[in-house]
Amino acid sequence: MLKILDRYIIKTFFGPFFFIFSVLFFIFIVNIIWVQLGQFMGKGLSYWQILKLLFYLGVSVISMVLPLTILLASIMSFGEFGERYELAAMKAAGISLTRVMMPLLGVVTIMSVMLYFFSNNIIPDFQRKAKNMLFNIAQTKPALNFTPGQFIDQIPGYMVKFDKIYGENGENIEGVFVHRKATTFENQQSIVAEKGKFVQAANKNYLKLVLYNGYVFEDNFAGKGENVRLKQPDQAIKFDTLVSHFDVSEIINKAIEKEQITDDYRFQTYTELNKTIDNNKKDNTKFFTNISNDALNQANSVVTYMDVNNKSKAVAKPQIKLDTIKSDKKLEIIYNAYNRLDNLKSVLDSKNNELSPTIKYYSKMVIYQQRIVSYSFTCIIFFLIGASLGSIIRKGGMGLPVIIAIVIFIIFYVMNVAIENVAWSGKINPYLAAWVPNLILFPFGVWMTYKALTDSQLFDAEKYKALLKPITKRFAKKNTEHKRYQ
Repeated sequence: MLKILDRYIIKTFFGPFFFIFSVLFFIFIVNIIWVQLGQFMGKGLSYWQILKLLFYLGVSVISMVLPLTILLASIMSFGEFGERYELAAMKAAGISLTRVMMPLLGVVTIMSVMLYFFSNNIIPDFQRKAKNMLFNIAQTKPALNFTPGQFIDQIPGYMVKFDKIYGENGENIEGVFVHRKATTFENQQSIVAEKGKFVQAANKNYLKLVLYNGYVFEDNFAGKGENVRLKQPDQAIKFDTLVSHFDVSEIINKAIEKEQITDDYRFQTYTELNKTIDNNKKDNTKFFTNISNDALNQANSVVTYMDVNNKSKAVAKPQIKLDTIKSDKKLEIIYNAYNRLDNLKSVLDSKNNELSPTIKYYSKMVIYQQRIVSYSFTCIIFFLIGASLGSIIRKGGMGLPVIIAIVIFIIFYVMNVAIENVAWSGKINPYLAAWVPNLILFPFGVWMTYKALTDSQLFDAEKYKALLKPITKRFAKKNTEHKRYQ
């Protein structure tokens, strides 16, 4: 059963915790809005649909928000204890700092376990919903990508402009201009219409556009000479109704980041990712074997043309010295050898380009899986750092503690991104890459805890001035005043 002191410490911690969590979650959501909202706002989606999509996308940031919240809340809580001399009173009563930290360490451990289950079971489901929603938006609302009054080249091969877009789903348009992109020697076509309407086509990869009261301007230039093209009269065809189909499969693929909507590794739990990683590893082994065999075969084919017609493999021909060959023949041998080596280099470069995406995808899967667990340990490490720093600096509020916490988090984030990029290139094991930031910060957290337990004056400026005094004294100017009176 919790004692009165434990309840007080936990209550003090959760005060800033909920406030900081709300602020940080809002900041991360704003970042998502800044990146995503421009392509949806004012283009046919209701506010409820936009909020739902942002919520689905924002749930995944909790795995990053919670460790930072724990860091900030622990610094502020223990800083307030020190600022109000409550830590000093506890120590005077025989209560050590370790005893003060124990109830919150238990709470943070529970949060870490909850974060693991949240990242493992809930976040994948919300990511699946977000991706499916993006996919459905791209299929059912292709007009989202259009802005009234502007020339848009979203449809591959066409330039379009609509003066007005309206309707419940943005399906009605007015002032239509559609121009097919073509070179000077291809058929040119432009369509102008008073109004039109987007209609869902039978094939979801196509956009069906029905136009009313307009003209088709077309010039048949393809396959004709310049003189004929100069004499070609302009052709204008008036229509009452015109139905056009546009291939928008590229837009759909772009909306879902060219991923299979059901097989993304981010939709899987830790256990499911184990199977996916094993299968991917087996496929990669076969792929690498095939590539290495192709490269070896190409390397073995780099032989001098003198041995190409040699059908007898029993007796090897003696090596030929270039000095004994005529100059013309020598240049021919060198030229052929150079061409073969150049071809081999091109093959190796192409094989290397094939390897890079495979290694990067495998590293992404492994790092994503390991971070389901590693971020939970980050919460405990950040608590050790935050509680120790708070008890040392003895400052509460939103001033110095916030600055220190942000600096620590930026260091953690930069390490995450840097090590991740190195792992994507295949220069470090991805399993290790996911844990490197924790492995670096954990000794720092232990050291900070030791400093806090020993009442170290870590931020005492006078202490550092005393340490640097012998060095600064050498460069200081000597006081020669009143030397004549000495």
